[in-house]
Amino acid sequence: MESLRSIAAQLGIADLTGRGFLSVLITFVSAGVFTWFFIPRLRDFAIQVGWADQPNERRLNKEPLPNAGGLAIYGGFIVSIILAWALRPIAVDIVNIQVLAILLGASMLVLVGFIDDQYGLSPVTRLLVQTLAAVLLLVNDLRIDFNAIPFLPVLPDALNQPLSSVVTVLWVVGLTNAVNLLDGVDGVVGGVAFVASFVLLATAAQFPDRAAAVVLLAGLSGAALGYLRHNFNPSRIIMGDAGSTLFGYTLAAVSLLGTLKFSAGASLIVPLIVLALPLVDTTQVVIGRLARGIRNPLRHPDKTHIHHRVLARTSSARRTAVILWLVALACGAVGMSLQGLRVQAIAGTIAAAMLCLLFVAYRRVRARNLELAQTGQGDDE
Repeated sequence: MESLRSIAAQLGIADLTGRGFLSVLITFVSAGVFTWFFIPRLRDFAIQVGWADQPNERRLNKEPLPNAGGLAIYGGFIVSIILAWALRPIAVDIVNIQVLAILLGASMLVLVGFIDDQYGLSPVTRLLVQTLAAVLLLVNDLRIDFNAIPFLPVLPDALNQPLSSVVTVLWVVGLTNAVNLLDGVDGVVGGVAFVASFVLLATAAQFPDRAAAVVLLAGLSGAALGYLRHNFNPSRIIMGDAGSTLFGYTLAAVSLLGTLKFSAGASLIVPLIVLALPLVDTTQVVIGRLARGIRNPLRHPDKTHIHHRVLARTSSARRTAVILWLVALACGAVGMSLQGLRVQAIAGTIAAAMLCLLFVAYRRVRARNLELAQTGQGDDE
């Protein structure tokens, strides 16, 4: 037991049997288990009521594919947070309010995303709701302090306050859309969101002022893993805008969460690098479309995203997902190292994330092979 405690201490876990670690573990597992077992039932219901994406030239599915996976992710996330709160209530009232603000904003985006998935909404409507969700964070004192961002000049309060508000809204709305735009190949967003939330969880766990963030990230990463079991190619369900905006918004909001206000700006370094993949993807897509004379780049979908380019080279959705998972893991390792985490903690986090991803990918492929064996068909991947 002492050897396990020693290894855990090197990974940044103070007490393996402590209430804090156990509550995080239970949050992660409960989110994963709920999402894992709820999705098949949700999928059957979605097929019955017609919640599905139809095949087209930009999608890989050859038949209607249920697009309500975001509801299962949201359900697993919320259930795990309620359970965590019951096990270990957060003592700081202001943090409780901020957590509720994040959950309310996430709920708004899930609802609007689901409506958009089924009936379609204008980009302006979606943008307005995303902006409102970002403002909800601002009024609860969740913001990027411009003066706390390293390497930038210190500004007077009269200029710092409005500029910090604008930067916060751009950060939240930008990351929400960046993760949404990355969703184009089975398993990519689920895997990248899992890696990002898991790495940020391990990073936040090293700091005493990040207890609330740790709980939220544990629930988010567990829900992503449970969903990925059913989304690795060939997917049985997709998350839709409800799921992708949930991931993007929550990751952006949690990066602002903490009891030490001065750390809010500097804490963006890690999520900025960990989430470099969706941010770089969106940036290059927007610049490319503007260069081609497209005035509104977000309203003209094409196949210039990174996942489309990788898919064109690999001709395999599975290999595309795995390659982008590895890129996300590499970004996570760089972000953790810049935060000053020990090599053991970085290696342990990346290894644990890889094992989780391999486990759910193996279970999905194994289930698919069993399905094909019963019908006498070969693997289509």
